[in-house]
Amino acid sequence: MSVVAAHSASSTEAESGITPGGRSGRFRDVLSSDHARRGKPPVHLTDLNDDERKQRAEALGMKPFRARQLANHYFGHYDVDAAGFSDFPLAQRDEAVQEFFPTLITAVDRQEADQGTTVKTLWELFDGSHIESVLMRYPQRITLCISSQVGCGMGCPFCATGQLGLTRNMSTGEILEQVRVAAKMARDGELAGGPGRLSNVVFMGMGEPMGNYRAVMHAVRQISAAPPEGFGISARNITISTVGVVPGIRKLTQESLPVRLAVSLHAPTDALRDELVPMNRRFNTTQVLDAAHDYYLASKRRVSIEYALMRGINDQAEHATQLARRLNHYGDDWVHVNPIPLNPIEGSRWTASKPEDERAFLDILHRAGIAATLRDTRGSDIDGACGQLAAKHR
Repeated sequence: MSVVAAHSASSTEAESGITPGGRSGRFRDVLSSDHARRGKPPVHLTDLNDDERKQRAEALGMKPFRARQLANHYFGHYDVDAAGFSDFPLAQRDEAVQEFFPTLITAVDRQEADQGTTVKTLWELFDGSHIESVLMRYPQRITLCISSQVGCGMGCPFCATGQLGLTRNMSTGEILEQVRVAAKMARDGELAGGPGRLSNVVFMGMGEPMGNYRAVMHAVRQISAAPPEGFGISARNITISTVGVVPGIRKLTQESLPVRLAVSLHAPTDALRDELVPMNRRFNTTQVLDAAHDYYLASKRRVSIEYALMRGINDQAEHATQLARRLNHYGDDWVHVNPIPLNPIEGSRWTASKPEDERAFLDILHRAGIAATLRDTRGSDIDGACGQLAAKHR
């Protein structure tokens, strides 16, 4: 059995969309009331393990090895067009595409920024829901920021996605279709700078990845597996972000996958973080940092600490000093802090820090011996930067 097959979940099991313990306590991460009426996305090749793919092929009167051929077209060539399946029986091509590659996401809007090196795509899903992904070209890499949920239930007040609420979880197929299309765009030169290879994938788009853990991990394993089992993007170039869902971090620690963990901390104390990140009322800063440090010990990969700098809220010298003290408590070089100038959202009272406060914040961290880099705000003019994804039409 393949690596993908060994770790995949049955396609018949649906995620609840509720994080462990989410039905009680002070914070409840729940799906929208009309979730049950939306139904499930059509089953896609990537939702199935190897055995399930073969069984489906046989049920259609195809030889079992045809499932592997289809996987090679998908992962090796980013191809779902039956006309290009020259190794497949002509009479079975259309049916194979209908059964294994149903249309899960459809581009309804595309915006460019940064001289065409940043492309944000608005996708419509089978039930009329909308999500966004952002493809970005850097000098040494091409990175895709993908969504894992429709909306988000975390409720962070400074984040556009958090204000949408959580509609539903996305299927593995819906997640991976974002990757396939982006990889094809990069290969075919549809991103400024000419043809290239998608090298990095970050789960930093819409949604809380730990709230859709099963589908996200099934997707991660297929992103990182070599064709025809996956896209062949190194697991070390995959980042999974979380606002601090501790059970999810603990699960990820047991996966033995060298992915990067990114924790959206945004505050050094519980009193402040309770206001900025509602999930902190369930899993406080000590629980989150303990779990993140354990992930570092298990994976030997530095954890990224994401920290949106908000003017007069969390960007002062005292906050930087408190953050340095909290992180250095663990006694080793285990984190890389990414202060991010806040990307303001319409109607929000939160705004970006002053440049001089950003520099002072960074300097305090550096003097405390903490690796830190001020993140850029790619795509902010098209609402494609961190915290701005709201799945709105222009």
